[in-house]
Amino acid sequence: MKRREFISTLGTVALTGIATPLLHGGSEKLHIVSLSFDDGFRKSFIRIAEIYERFGLSGCFNVIASAHMPGNEVRDDYMKQELFGDFELWNELQDRGHEIMPHGYRHAHLPGLPLEESKALILKSLDIFSKELRGFDPQKAVFNFPYNQSSPELEAWLPSVVLAFRASGGTINPLPSPNTVKITTGGFGPGNSEEHLDETVERLLAQPAGWIVYNLHGLDEEGWGPIRPAYLEGLLARLRTIDSVRVVPTARALMQARSSSFGRA
Repeated sequence: MKRREFISTLGTVALTGIATPLLHGGSEKLHIVSLSFDDGFRKSFIRIAEIYERFGLSGCFNVIASAHMPGNEVRDDYMKQELFGDFELWNELQDRGHEIMPHGYRHAHLPGLPLEESKALILKSLDIFSKELRGFDPQKAVFNFPYNQSSPELEAWLPSVVLAFRASGGTINPLPSPNTVKITTGGFGPGNSEEHLDETVERLLAQPAGWIVYNLHGLDEEGWGPIRPAYLEGLLARLRTIDSVRVVPTARALMQARSSSFGRA
């Protein structure tokens, strides 16, 4: 199963709370970029949040609900329990303006399980989020499939319990609409994914409009398809200089589409 340098100078943004870049529905061009970081690596996610905050942006973090628990069943070869954060950290990052969304109860390949077991694992992850993450509302949440692998049965059921879901199908989506429930994503790995991400951004910018949801994990050597902190900083700096680009977390983009709150922050 397949799992799953733009450098520019820009002055540091003074941060008094993260601004939400609103989507603009009336401009000739609009390119939304959502870098979607999975699993819940403590060290990487803290650093990623700091880099996003430098530019007044919100990170998009999708975490395994049970990863921090003793005896958890997170068992991919690059995952060790001591690498994961917990809901104390996730609440702190959320309070700082970042988006925290579910990535399953454990990192299970849900289409390979009986349907009712898959549903139970998804509901279990949402239950933990409801108990542990302040203000969490499943109806405003994006469920991010482990391995980005879904099934037609799960996709038909999920809109009854969450706002939307993320699965495989390509990194570039149409712009979000009030009716969007399926978000497609892609990525690169297991090695460094910077070149592939650069190429994907260029493909997006060559279009009049579109929405990248690019699946990443950690920094340096952490996680599948890692990138370097300096690369992330350079990419965000460049994207912030392009007038048509909005760097927005996935659920926030969907909520803005539903409320028609389009504009330039």
